[in-house]
Amino acid sequence: MEYETIIGMEIHAQLATRTKVFCSCSTEFGASPNVHVCPVCLGMPGVLPVLNEEVVNLAIRGALALRATIQGMSRFARKSYFYPDLPKGYQISQYEESFATDGYVMIDSQRKRKKIRVKRMNLEEDAGKSIHEASTTLVDFNRCGIPLFEIVTMPDLNSPEEAVAYLRTVRRQLQYAGVSSCDMEKGHFRCEPNVSVRPARSDKLGTRTELKNLNSLKAVERGLRFEIKRQIGLLKEGKHVVQQTLLWDEKEQKAAPMRSKEEAEDYRYFIEPDLVPLIVDTPWIEKVKLDMPELPDERAERFVKEYSIRPYDAQVLTSTRELADYYEKTIGLHRDPIGLANWISTEVLGYMNEKGITIAELKARPEHLAELFDLIADGSINKKMAKEIFVEMALQGVGAKVIVSEKGLRQVTDEKELEEMILRVLSDNPNEVERYYGGKEALFGFFVGQVMKASRGKANPKLVNEILRRQLDIQRRK
Repeated sequence: MEYETIIGMEIHAQLATRTKVFCSCSTEFGASPNVHVCPVCLGMPGVLPVLNEEVVNLAIRGALALRATIQGMSRFARKSYFYPDLPKGYQISQYEESFATDGYVMIDSQRKRKKIRVKRMNLEEDAGKSIHEASTTLVDFNRCGIPLFEIVTMPDLNSPEEAVAYLRTVRRQLQYAGVSSCDMEKGHFRCEPNVSVRPARSDKLGTRTELKNLNSLKAVERGLRFEIKRQIGLLKEGKHVVQQTLLWDEKEQKAAPMRSKEEAEDYRYFIEPDLVPLIVDTPWIEKVKLDMPELPDERAERFVKEYSIRPYDAQVLTSTRELADYYEKTIGLHRDPIGLANWISTEVLGYMNEKGITIAELKARPEHLAELFDLIADGSINKKMAKEIFVEMALQGVGAKVIVSEKGLRQVTDEKELEEMILRVLSDNPNEVERYYGGKEALFGFFVGQVMKASRGKANPKLVNEILRRQLDIQRRK
């Protein structure tokens, strides 16, 4: 029997505010435990929460970035459950009256374009962090009260690849809009997939499980593959899938039961009595819209139309706002959009991946890369030299001309000097010359290679080809 996978996704993105959602404590990451706390985020008796206006501004941006409908009125609710890192015994969230609904994103997965619907988007506060050491559990409350944007999909995902494509797309949208850094290593972008399987072509949903502790996109893909395989195995054996929450163990590459899956009634939701309804009117939304940047899909489409680059390259170049900015700044200094798109997609990103750095950390700035392309264009250097120069630029953070001067890498363009090299190569390889005249025209590439070797890669390839062909014709006529 064939089986079909159904995946829904919950994302919790930390909003990029300096202070928490209901108090003025800092959201700084990496501080000493329990220093960014106050009576409000610790849930002391008698305190009252006050909503941070910037949280709402960022939530509006997030909803617009995911094409959602912002509700004119939403309410906060208390989600009650016990855990050591939840000092109040409840979490302020939203439930029946969400901040935004009915959004969507378009994903590209396995060469297919697919619409993934977003059911709802809620504002809520984060809990603290439990640190388990041997038989001891320590609690850090710094994270309590940090603003989160909860994004819940419809069950529109059907494979681990689609799930990862969706996460990448949402992360890109939120980063572009300045909503969140979406840094998974810092816990600023967390996800919990709900997954079930069912017989192919069945219209009845299977029993779902939830996966937690997925700290990277690779972990999401591996965790889903494990759970899909496990559920199919149970069904083939005639057993039932139990609805539960599973904890993914990246080291062991398997998931283990954490607790039975909770339903809404388990949390005893009720309206938060200390907060008034949140009213977001049209003028507020329009004001935020004016400050919205160009989003990645729109920017990629413009890149294709304006710069005549391939759609694939446009997608790569708009993968982050910073990379797209880098590309456009470089084009403003050297107008070769196709050449620069190819270079950034291969050489720049290849170097960044090798060094594990971001575009912001790359020392070779747009003005340096533009200068490098100026030298290629005027024939001062060839592309092989350019690759060597780029690495030095990236290491030193200086322009191409400085590197060329330091290393003496300027290309040989003197025709007389090149002609002398070519004549020596032909003189040193008489047998190959005879074979070339005998019809082995592929040897032309051999002669070019020998000239480049003699010049230590500094000869201008275009001139070498022209002069070599001319000299071979002259010698043939003798």
